[in-house]
Amino acid sequence: MPFRSGFVCILGRPNAGKSTLLNALVGEKLAIISPKPQTTRNRIQGVVHIPKGKGKDGGQIGLIDTPGVHKPDSSLGRKMMVEVREALEGCDLVLVIVDVTHKLDDRDKFALDMLGQSRAKAFLLLNKIDLTPDKSKLLPLMDEYRKLYDFAEVIPISALKRKGLEDLLSTMLAALPAGPAYFPEDEITDQPVRFMAAEIIREQVLLNTSEEIPYAATVMVDNFEEDKRLTRIAATIYCEREGQKGILVGKGGRMLKKIGMAARLQIERMLGTKVFLELYVKVEPGWRDSRAFVEELDWRRQLEHRMVERHAEDGAGINPQRTPHSNG
Repeated sequence: MPFRSGFVCILGRPNAGKSTLLNALVGEKLAIISPKPQTTRNRIQGVVHIPKGKGKDGGQIGLIDTPGVHKPDSSLGRKMMVEVREALEGCDLVLVIVDVTHKLDDRDKFALDMLGQSRAKAFLLLNKIDLTPDKSKLLPLMDEYRKLYDFAEVIPISALKRKGLEDLLSTMLAALPAGPAYFPEDEITDQPVRFMAAEIIREQVLLNTSEEIPYAATVMVDNFEEDKRLTRIAATIYCEREGQKGILVGKGGRMLKKIGMAARLQIERMLGTKVFLELYVKVEPGWRDSRAFVEELDWRRQLEHRMVERHAEDGAGINPQRTPHSNG
């Protein structure tokens, strides 16, 4: 079989296991995970490199994790659905992942409606089979989904336990066209580490707070300076109300310290250097409904702005402040 390559979009309702699947297939933690719905807010690309062997020339799969499909009620929600549509536009294959512990409902049907906008073939992934000992119970669910969409394959998996993933990879690769390698062999994501650091901080907000805080909070990295031994990061956690700020800071700053310490350790593991992390909390009333603010959260836009600033500084003869390279 010749070298195959292409782009595969992971689609599904919130908490179906999309990010867990991405991380499991790539073999690295690229997407943050929490029990709270709508944890993923941007499309995240991971690269799976499949080596030659057994008469095959190998291949490369660009996997795209997307926000959970939902009917948006804010600028943030609408931006998340734009991320999903843009991911669907350029893909060769769609993986529709469903949680087998939930019955098919309108949220799943809404995801299938979005799938109808793509011309790519689709696989149905029945996730969390480790929580369903009686596999015969999967058959009615498979029938329900097949009545709604003509899936090319139906594959039971457990993304968390990594069950069925080898079969999934080989079936995915066979469904992709013969083509070139789109990424270097050592590249597993297109995300800048600046964005990944912000997401790690937000993950700790999600894991350490409750009620409305996780949904009302976001993170922006204000400064990122790295060298061989130490990386200095300054980041701001934005929330919508003073009461939320009080919870995020905590009594005597304890909550902010807890979030910062846990995030710093994860960022150090990711970068392989010591990290000096400064966190601030600011109130930005109604930021989720501010289109301009939501657009600024897009790391691609942030990267464009930094490049423009850098060119302007170079043109003025100023030695620009060091910024991380495109993949770090």
